[in-house]
Formats: sequence, structure tokens, C-alpha cells
Amino acid sequence: MNTALTIGNFDGVHLGHRRLIRKVLEIADARVLTPALMTFDPHPTRVVAPERCPRLLTTLEQRERLVRAEGIELIDVCPFTPETARFTPEEFVSEIVVGRLGAGAVVVGRNFRFGHKAAGNVDTLRELGAKYGFDTQIVDEVTWRGTTVSSSRIRSFILNGDVSRGCRMLGRPYVLEGPVVHGHGIGSKKTVPTLNLATTAEVLPATGVYITRTFETSDSRQWRSVTNVGYRPTFNSDDRLTVETFLLDPLEADAPRAIRVQFLKRLREERKFENPEALKAQILRDVKRSQSYFRRLEPRNIYTGIDTSRT
Repeated sequence: MNTALTIGNFDGVHLGHRRLIRKVLEIADARVLTPALMTFDPHPTRVVAPERCPRLLTTLEQRERLVRAEGIELIDVCPFTPETARFTPEEFVSEIVVGRLGAGAVVVGRNFRFGHKAAGNVDTLRELGAKYGFDTQIVDEVTWRGTTVSSSRIRSFILNGDVSRGCRMLGRPYVLEGPVVHGHGIGSKKTVPTLNLATTAEVLPATGVYITRTFETSDSRQWRSVTNVGYRPTFNSDDRLTVETFLLDPLEADAPRAIRVQFLKRLREERKFENPEALKAQILRDVKRSQSYFRRLEPRNIYTGIDTSRT
């Protein structure tokens, strides 16, 4: 037995997931085990009930990057197939948890289910642990202001534009990332120049204007910014959703080829203006509000409001 292991989907790698990971690290350190995490690709619901499959907050690559940053050394991505879905709880434990990953300890949440038709629960896992020689540790859920932290709740917040509360449950800003692409050119001519983000993210914030922070993916450059998610109604544009970011700080070099945009706070809904001049005036008001926001919060960490004693 050589790993301390946690198992789950870990979509978003939110505060609840990070509590599991911290327990894994604690056990691994005490018992000289490798801190390990097992996740699934695709999401199991996409195989067993595709009509109920949620839109994911993070890609597999993002999840791997985030859990490694938390201290996980071994990541096992289990391909979830119809064959995998038919594993009984004991087959899952004997073939994967012990047989492939050599778990000496397994850390899961109280609502953990596994095996064919989710037949196994934490009691099943404890019984199988006693049989196969690993310890089972159950970690309680994390709450924020009396509300259970979960991927589904965070997803709802982001989709409704409440990125501030979504960020609190994630323990970090919600991020969209991807290449910078050419827009219609209208902004640079009639309002203000923007960076246009092409993203394949499944969860986008509700249409509107947001205070954001933008990072160059391939470099260390970063900028305070304002981002519009929407359909450009002032210009009677087509029905393509766009993510356009206006930088509050000087670019000082060539435009980045790829960016990550952190969503911090929603300023307002997107709306149609009488003309480009009226839109430009509103953008400048948005800029002033955003600059005031950053002045109030920097250099203080905007997430110090999280009750870390309960995470």
C-alpha cells in the first residue's frame, strides 16, 4: 500500500474538494504515502444519464493543474466507460483502488457513492477497506454562510452572473481562458479597443459587464480589466456570444495571443444604447467603478472573507 487517495469528479476544485485534499496530504505525510487523487473522464453522468450531465466548471486539464497546485503528486484519470459503470463496489475497490492505485488510506466525502448504479456508500467503503487493508476517512461537507459548497451551487451562481458568491465557494476567481481572436473591429473604431476571448468553457457567466483581472497565458503579464459577456446589441450584431475585455492598465507591448480572465464582480446587465457615443460614456463609467473597486481591495486579498477555519 503506497498511496493516500481521494476519489471524485472534483469539478471546480472548490473549497469542499480542497478539504479532502488537505486530509489526504495530512495522512500521506504522517504515513509516508504518496498523496493521490482519482478522477473520471468523461463525467460519469455523461455515460449513465447523458440527459442529466451537468455543464462542467473546469476542463480535465484545469482540474489536474489545480489539484497539483494543492499538493497532489499522483493523478489517476479513470476512463469512464459503460464497462466501468458496471463495476460492482467490490470490483471497483479490488481492481482500481487497491489493485491499480495501492491505496493505504481512502478519503471521501460523506455523500460518496460508487459502483454499479451507485450501490456503494461510505459504509460499504469502510467494510471493503477492512477487507482489503486500507483505512477509510470520511470528511464532512464545507459550508459558506450556512450553505453547502458544491459544484452545482457554484455553477448556478456563475450562470446567474453572481460571480462574487461563486468565487467565495471556489476559494478563487472563476476563470475563462483561451486564445485572443479578432472581433468585428467596431470597438477600436467607435468605443474602446478590447481583447476578444475565444473560449470552449461549458459554463459562462450570465450576459453583463464584470470587473475582471486578465492574465497572459504564456507570460507573467497581468492587467486590471472590465469584461463584457454578451451579444453587442448596440451594434445590432449577430447572435454570437462574445467575451470582450477592456484593459485598465497599459498593454506596453504586443497584444497577448492567449489570456485567462478572472471574474471578480458583476457591474451591470448588458443593454442596448442609443448610439456608440452613449455606450462609450457608459464604458467609461464602468471603468471608474472598476478602478475604485481595485483601489479599495488592493493589496488586500479579496478572498480574505472566506471562513478558512471551516474549510
